[in-house]
Amino acid sequence: MRVGFNPNKDKQISKDNYFHQVVIPVYIPNQEGYFNDSFEILKLCLTSLFKTSHNKTYFTIVNNGSCELVINYLNELYKDNKIQELIHVTNIGYINAMLKGITGQNFDLITTTDADVLFLEEWQKETYIVFENFPKTGVVCPTPSSRSFKNHTANIYFDNLFTNKIQFTDVVNPLALKAFGTSIGNNNFYNEIQLKKYLTISNNNKRAVIGAGHFAVTYRASIFNALEKRSTHYVFGGGSDDLFDVPVVKKDLWRLSTADNFAYHMGNVVESWMYDEVSKLRENKKESDFYLHSIKSGSKLAYFIKSKVFGKFIFNKKIMKYFILWKGLSKEEASNYL
Repeated sequence: MRVGFNPNKDKQISKDNYFHQVVIPVYIPNQEGYFNDSFEILKLCLTSLFKTSHNKTYFTIVNNGSCELVINYLNELYKDNKIQELIHVTNIGYINAMLKGITGQNFDLITTTDADVLFLEEWQKETYIVFENFPKTGVVCPTPSSRSFKNHTANIYFDNLFTNKIQFTDVVNPLALKAFGTSIGNNNFYNEIQLKKYLTISNNNKRAVIGAGHFAVTYRASIFNALEKRSTHYVFGGGSDDLFDVPVVKKDLWRLSTADNFAYHMGNVVESWMYDEVSKLRENKKESDFYLHSIKSGSKLAYFIKSKVFGKFIFNKKIMKYFILWKGLSKEEASNYL
């Protein structure tokens, strides 16, 4: 039986001060084998994130079936108000855990990140600069890649085909590119030419690298307003990245990265340089007054023409080779770039 009137019925939720959410799924089932250093990596990740993020950042952690040691650690963070939201679930898979974290809130920006990312100072500021100078930006990665220029980027080339805004330019931080290859166990992930040049787009004397990775990215939150799929059967991979990549281009928005490097992928093995980097980080005490301007989404027809029809044309290997020659590579560089 119910007695009386619920005082919260029809009551509006009071608006808080946050506009940027960071969502981190955490899966550390034990401290053995592959996961031997994962708990220490997680602590480095969160320490770097807390230090470098402004005070309008809302932290959401999804505990995706971790062991008791990790659960207790996360509970303490929540109790101490270092994180604003903590969701405990059994292991439902990385993508599903991420989807669970981005729902039920209202933010302008959402950063999705792995639990093994070391964030550097100004990562938010530099991300916002890309959004400000390239109004069609849908997602920004703080770690540029010279290999990302063919990953859901056809609409960028279509929109700028007859301009000189797209050009190959010198890589700002080649050591960071090398470090990423090392972090995934492949020192040759980038070849010699890819370490020297990447494809960029310019506007207002600012540059952004074309394409974006996955392990740490910041989205316009509006991209997730009408997801066609709300879950996946895959734990990770299996085309499930399309739940995050494709909605961006379906709205005719761009996938870009910062020109310099503002985060490191650590992997699953602790190394001394990680402690050195975290120890150098200064507390971010700056107030952020960033405002994300809204943008009209593209139509289904625009997606079909730009990403499907034109994409099939521009990403043809022969066509792409001529395209990158046109955009500044020599014949020798182009032959080794693709």
